[in-house]
Amino acid sequence: MTFDDGPIPEITEFVLEQLQLYNAKATFFCIGDNIRKHPDVFKKIIHNGHGIGNHTMHHVKARKTSFSDYIEDVLLCEDEISKHFPFENKLFRPPYGQLSKSKLTELKRLGYQIILWDILAKDWMKSMTPEECFKIVTKNSKEGSIIIFHDSIKASKNLIETLPRVLAHFIEKGFILDKI
Repeated sequence: MTFDDGPIPEITEFVLEQLQLYNAKATFFCIGDNIRKHPDVFKKIIHNGHGIGNHTMHHVKARKTSFSDYIEDVLLCEDEISKHFPFENKLFRPPYGQLSKSKLTELKRLGYQIILWDILAKDWMKSMTPEECFKIVTKNSKEGSIIIFHDSIKASKNLIETLPRVLAHFIEKGFILDKI
C-alpha cells in the first residue's frame, strides 16, 4: 500500500492511525515542499516504520518541465528527505506516473528505483464515491499489488471513508500489508 502527496497534517496522521490499528505498513511518496512545511508529520511516518519515497519537491509534471528543472526538483526533495531520514533506499514515483526516457535514464543513473502501481484508488477524483474507490481496490488487488491512495486534502473525503474498510478487508483475507 502506498500514499502520495503528503505529508499533510490531520490527513497523513489519520492514515498513520489507521495503519497502526491494522498493524500495516505502507510507503509514503512525499512531496518535498510538504515535508518542509510539516516536518513533524513527516517524522511520524518515519517513527512508525513506514517506507519513504521521493515524489518531487513541487509535484511537477515531467511533460511540462525541462530535463534540468525536473531533475533539480527531484534532488531538492531528496535533500528535504535527507534532513530527517537517511535516504539510502532511493524510491521515486513520478507525479501522474509520467516520465520521459531521458529523465528515467538519469534518475536510474542517480540510483533511484522507479515505483509505479497496478491499483489506482482514484480517491482524488470528485466524481468518485468512497464505495467506488473501495470496489476498485478490493476487486482488482492480488498478492503483490501496489495500491496507490493519496494523503492529500483533495482525496481526503474518499480516503477517510475508504481506507479503514480496505484495511479491514485485506486483513480479514489474510493479506500482509507492508512497505516497499
